[in-house]
Amino acid sequence: MFSIRVYGLLVDDQKRVLVSDEYIRGMYITKFPGGGLEFGEGTRDCLAREFMEEMNLRVRVDDHLYTTDFFQMSAFNKEYQIISIYYYVTALEPIRAPLRDEPFQFDEREMEMYRATGETETFRFVEWEAFGEGSVTLPIDKIVAEIVRGRRKA
Repeated sequence: MFSIRVYGLLVDDQKRVLVSDEYIRGMYITKFPGGGLEFGEGTRDCLAREFMEEMNLRVRVDDHLYTTDFFQMSAFNKEYQIISIYYYVTALEPIRAPLRDEPFQFDEREMEMYRATGETETFRFVEWEAFGEGSVTLPIDKIVAEIVRGRRKA
């Protein structure tokens, strides 16, 4: 079985990189914003939908950045192989979603989501100088972070 995931790399005008801090299935993870491709949806449409659902943010999906080119088992379901597709994105409006200064700084609304679903997320920017593979949790995201920093070829 395959799980196709689509993620966006948003770098603001201060050269900070947007990440999502999530508590999901009993794990704390930091990743790029995005999520699962739904049946009947293209990858760019998926990413635009995910930004709207997660952040109420309209984005333009720009250049393709990377697609997984190796076997990666899902961290959440050992019966699934993950294929992740990454694009650069540009915000088409100011970000209105709450942004945090520290990882996993969930507010009361986010904690309500946790109590209802067992999962929650929040967002923050990572300064360019501090950004790299250590800024994210998932193995494919780490590769993308290094590509973006110019330390690895796509």
